[in-house]
Amino acid sequence: MKIRIYPKSPAPRHISLIKEALMNGGLVIIPTDSVYAIACAANQPEAIKKLAELKGISADKTNLSFLFSDLAMVSEYTKPIDKDHFKIMNRVLPGPFTFIVASNGLVEKIFPGKKTIGIRIPDNNVPLLVVKELGIPLITTSVHDDDEIVEYTTDPDLISQKWEGKVDLIADGGYGNNEPSTVLECTKSGITMIRQGIGEVDEVMA
Repeated sequence: MKIRIYPKSPAPRHISLIKEALMNGGLVIIPTDSVYAIACAANQPEAIKKLAELKGISADKTNLSFLFSDLAMVSEYTKPIDKDHFKIMNRVLPGPFTFIVASNGLVEKIFPGKKTIGIRIPDNNVPLLVVKELGIPLITTSVHDDDEIVEYTTDPDLISQKWEGKVDLIADGGYGNNEPSTVLECTKSGITMIRQGIGEVDEVMA
């Protein structure tokens, strides 16, 4: 199933459709402020397993990101965040960044043995509203392209052609970006850039 959704002002009925699919253990493809993502609800272990299988790896060994609606929700799944790191997150989020921080017991219940978590709060109303409606984060992974040169699929029609039947719902929010989020590790006192993406590091360090 594919629906056309408008990120600036998503129709409540469309947000409800996405929420329903997730609550029923489904996988959905949603727009973000970077590339499109495949997502499932964090309280659906079978959906998480299916999501990991789509990436060809077991759920306990893959680095799936947690997508939140705000930093208050983030704090429920992490150990206390360094105050300097928190100030930076508060300044640049929502935005195209993934911050890797130390996780707490809630994450270990989902991914046994996992000690860190990649957190995302994208600057896109579709995932933010969905997470707010659910009351729990989404587990996500980027929609990659089969082309060796083109790493990410940005055209919703092409995404639909490849993924319809493999996921339960595709939210067409228009063309996506072809760059992923910038990944920053904040598990120690400083910040280490793991991947340069669309998010400007200068903005973080300002």
